[in-house]
Amino acid sequence: MHYGAIPYALTHPGTHCDLLRAHTRGVLAESVACRHARFLGGEAGLLGGAGPQLPAWESALTAMFVHASFLHVFGNVLALAIFGPSVEDAMGRLRFAAFYLLGGLAALAAQLAAAPSSTAPVLGASGAVAAVLGGYLLLYPRARVLSLVFVVFIVTIVEVPAVLLLVLWFAEQLWLGLEGLAGASGVESSGAGVGVAWLAPIGGFAFGVLAVRLLVRRACAPRPLAPA
Repeated sequence: MHYGAIPYALTHPGTHCDLLRAHTRGVLAESVACRHARFLGGEAGLLGGAGPQLPAWESALTAMFVHASFLHVFGNVLALAIFGPSVEDAMGRLRFAAFYLLGGLAALAAQLAAAPSSTAPVLGASGAVAAVLGGYLLLYPRARVLSLVFVVFIVTIVEVPAVLLLVLWFAEQLWLGLEGLAGASGVESSGAGVGVAWLAPIGGFAFGVLAVRLLVRRACAPRPLAPA
């Protein structure tokens, strides 16, 4: 709630959203409530008060650096480690950093367009990483990645098409979303349960494909050693 980007707060300036806990017939229930221009807390039946919240625009950046689970952050870091260096080589460090952050913002924008009134905080770097993957696919569509393959007790190294790893990453994001371990994780104010930022990786990927050529400073081959 503190570092995640809450779509409702971003689309309704001056609004503060907070996670509320209340006892209903002896059962502890959680919900997200949003009020305009003031903090929540001190209401009958509610436990605790609202802590200080970041300005909504800051949460759009901080949300890229917090994750909902270990698998969520591990999958994103692994994908970034495999595909990021080659894209960075083609752009340079500063341009790559800008590309990464803008990709995350574009992904969040796609999620806001799809669910502007959602109160589930959007978490994770999936959108920014998806932008890197989109850029990589456009720059090196036929690249292959050295990968470790485990077959029972045998470990071998094979060259895998980069496209296959991109598909596997998106499949992992879909699975984490279905399990409530990634995307927009939190409790909706309507009691609908955990939400999932389905369009964020898609928006980031589209941004990467469209914007990568504008930032590339030179053509270069992908790094040959990128073990997965």
